[in-house]
Amino acid sequence: MTVFDTVSRKTLALALALVLLPVAGGAQEAVQPPAAAKAADPAPAADPDAVAAKVGDVAITEGDVAQAAEDFGDELQQIPEERRHEVLVNVLVDMELLASAAREKGLDKTPEFERQMGLLRTRALRNEYVRKEIVDSITDADVKAEYDKQVASYEPQDEVHARHILVETEDEAKAIIAELDKGGDFAAIAKEKSKDPGSAENGGDLGFFRKGQMVPAFEEAAFALEPGSYSKAPVKSQFGWHVIEVEEKRKTAPPPLEQVSDQVKTALVRQKFEQTMSDLKARIPVEITGAKDAPEGETGAPDGAAAPAPAKQN
Repeated sequence: MTVFDTVSRKTLALALALVLLPVAGGAQEAVQPPAAAKAADPAPAADPDAVAAKVGDVAITEGDVAQAAEDFGDELQQIPEERRHEVLVNVLVDMELLASAAREKGLDKTPEFERQMGLLRTRALRNEYVRKEIVDSITDADVKAEYDKQVASYEPQDEVHARHILVETEDEAKAIIAELDKGGDFAAIAKEKSKDPGSAENGGDLGFFRKGQMVPAFEEAAFALEPGSYSKAPVKSQFGWHVIEVEEKRKTAPPPLEQVSDQVKTALVRQKFEQTMSDLKARIPVEITGAKDAPEGETGAPDGAAAPAPAKQN
């Protein structure tokens, strides 16, 4: 029997939180992660059956410690790496002491406890099935095939790389165009005179954008210009008056596989999850006899992981 047979995730989280509290009176400062810690070489994996501590006849194994570290990675970020094993062992020892006291009181025999353990076991089995039969079943070849399918249907779009100078009046915009006609530097003028706080410091640079991403008047003028040219007449929008310069035009391309592989896999996991649920419901009779509406946020996906969203190709 190991300590993880008797504890729940919420109890462990609470115990770990108590360990992290600073000692009253300031004797112990809150632990902060190193500001710029150098990545350490990974420590060799411990034997999961090795005993890290014993509480009475109950062994706390390195496997228990590793499981706790995996489940509570976020909380452990508050603790220096060299102390994490010690903290986890101490937390698990304290938990087993409390669990032993609970068993002495017969609290592990109550109907409420049995119901709770049944739910925890069901949840753990669900998560294990999703991990092994759904998530881990999606191979790199599956991801590549789905990516290739999406790329085959990808439709390139026109993009322009533009700069602009935004001013309050048409006369100011005309004066800037006259200055450009005399050889003025567009970026330098934008930095000096543009009222757009988001782009002025970058010489008016807006980067690349597609149709539908800018206000109509601005977009129409920008896409009508040839690379290397600027607008010869001020362009009015609800923001003021613009002088626009287009640096480059291009067609969009699908992102490389390595950039979107995680999103593609997430989409495949969602598809397989939904298909699995559909197949199970078709094979196993389900009768809802209680409340008709499930609690908000209830899902068949693993804890902390709602059914993933489909990949979006830019």
